[in-house]
Amino acid sequence: MMNANEKANAVLENIASRMSVRSYEDRPVPAEMVETLLRAAMAAPSAKNRQPWEFVVVDDRATLDALAARLKYAKMLAQAPLAVIVCAETMIAHSDGSVSENPFWEHDASAATENLLLAAEALGLGAVWTAASDPERSAAVKSVIPMPAAVMPLCVVPIGFPAGAEQPKDKWNPAKIHHNRW
Repeated sequence: MMNANEKANAVLENIASRMSVRSYEDRPVPAEMVETLLRAAMAAPSAKNRQPWEFVVVDDRATLDALAARLKYAKMLAQAPLAVIVCAETMIAHSDGSVSENPFWEHDASAATENLLLAAEALGLGAVWTAASDPERSAAVKSVIPMPAAVMPLCVVPIGFPAGAEQPKDKWNPAKIHHNRW
């Protein structure tokens, strides 16, 4: 069992090691790893604990290729053995029967996506966040994966065992920090 310091170091090292991986080995991601990724994603916080996220797991080669053909910034899907499309319900059903827009769906899906990316790093997988929430890209995703009108894709995350020599970037920038005022 890790002590608090070892646990903190492991978490912080995982965060610092996470990188965008765009090339993958030609081997499938085991189902157990996929479940671990999705469990991590669903452990994310969400506004009022609504958990509006939905996930489409894509491991069908023809579907991955169709997404790659339609998403100009996600061409790496053509080599990825797996992708997870992180989506969210954009409407909230209330106890009185009324329905309203969910103003936090993108925040909630983003938190789930970050957990998924960190879990991929911890499992020795490579992944990259490719945006899909703008009108052009969401239409492209929905043309390949039909989904309910009230569900929107936030991103498509290609995942696989890394084939390249990517290195994490040091993004620390003290100039971005403001104390008590701008």
